[in-house]
Amino acid sequence: MSDIKEIIEDENKIDTVIAEDIEFRGTLKFKNSLKIKGKFEGKIISDGHLIIGRESNTSADITAGIVSVSGNVNGKIKAAKKIELFKKSKISADMISPEIVMESGAVFNGICIMDEQQDS
Repeated sequence: MSDIKEIIEDENKIDTVIAEDIEFRGTLKFKNSLKIKGKFEGKIISDGHLIIGRESNTSADITAGIVSVSGNVNGKIKAAKKIELFKKSKISADMISPEIVMESGAVFNGICIMDEQQDS
């Protein structure tokens, strides 16, 4: 988890960052890594790594390879590999993933289903 945390904190290692002053609605598709620091509402589809920043408010149906959450998420999260919930994150979502990691201090309300890892 420390390797992922280092990537999340160093934005130079992330392909795309949606800044905190951006509000976006719709369907978002990407291939590699994306960090949302602003407000997003809609649907996210990716095989890559989605990072929800501490400042972010996201209401979405999310499908991605890895989902790392430090901010607020409402909706559904499905990850092919892993979901990570960092301290101070607030998640009101149903989650499906073969691996779920939750730091002390994260708040999760919803249904959690541990599914077998999907081959990509």
